[in-house]
Amino acid sequence: MSVALEGVSLSAGGRPVLHPLTLELPSGLPNVLLGPTGSGKTTLLRLLAGLDRPDAGRILAEGRDVTGTAVRRRSVAMVYQQFINYPTLSVFENIASPLRVGRLPRAEVESRVLEAARLLRLEPHLKRKPLELSGGQQQRTAIARALVKRASLVLMDEPLANLDYKLREELREELPKLFAESGAVFVYATTEPAEALLLGGRVATLSEGSVTQFGPAGEVFRRPCDLATARVFSDPPLNEAPARIEGGRLRLASGVALPAPPLPTGACTVGVRAHQLSLEPLEGAVPLPATVRVSEVTGSESYIHLDVGGLSWVVLTPGVRRPEPGDAATVWLDPRRLLVFGEDGRLAATPALAEAA
Repeated sequence: MSVALEGVSLSAGGRPVLHPLTLELPSGLPNVLLGPTGSGKTTLLRLLAGLDRPDAGRILAEGRDVTGTAVRRRSVAMVYQQFINYPTLSVFENIASPLRVGRLPRAEVESRVLEAARLLRLEPHLKRKPLELSGGQQQRTAIARALVKRASLVLMDEPLANLDYKLREELREELPKLFAESGAVFVYATTEPAEALLLGGRVATLSEGSVTQFGPAGEVFRRPCDLATARVFSDPPLNEAPARIEGGRLRLASGVALPAPPLPTGACTVGVRAHQLSLEPLEGAVPLPATVRVSEVTGSESYIHLDVGGLSWVVLTPGVRRPEPGDAATVWLDPRRLLVFGEDGRLAATPALAEAA
């Protein structure tokens, strides 16, 4: 099974919502749509589902044009961030509802429902009504209903956002395996770069209605094709600095000179992710003076927001660190970790330590 989009675009009120894009979404691995709110992820899911029709282009399923096919005539299951359940039906009947519509034998209905209930930890709640459940339990019910349908195309729009941390981590591991076995095309939208990496598979990064890159998750993360992609695939935000290649050196606007990749002379932008910086000396790293703006402790890690030569940077460091605003600090920058983007925003050089990124 495969789904493809060819030159698909959509506008609303004369404004482009989704710029022309071409994608082929295979089965067997998750196809993750990664981008901030408003980047076009939900719009793309709605087009794939058949809820909306593109202004131009075609949507193909197994090579067959389904662009104008009504959603009820497609083998599609969809799960939203905001769960949707039938309030008058029990959890069992909510999960079973697509199977009832398909007139499956009673024994198969029960088998599929119980299988999904076990995966989603819903077995103790099968006789309850949705309003008797917590928000997380209601979302699990909606996910289970999508699973039992065994649709050819499964679309998920931030489906784990309302679940507790432990269950979210378990499902991130289980869902790709489940859909790989089913042969379905699995498309998963998220705003979280970490979730995209955990799910694996292939990632399409979206920015302002455009797909900026599509490829294996690790490859896109380590070698973003342009600055827009690097920004999408960085949380906390990518640390950036204007720079210039001159005389074989990479000179930051602050005056700091670093070893330069073999690139022609000219202006550029360097980027480095928060976890690739350090507040402790590193072999081969260059010290940059900084001033603490604010610190955030998230348990086993701390985010230290800094002023580095007039730029707002953030460092992710292990352990509990609570420097006070205004404190002097030193940021250690390893030149081998830098992403370098040319004046056109395209990637000009990748980190020498990309595999360790």
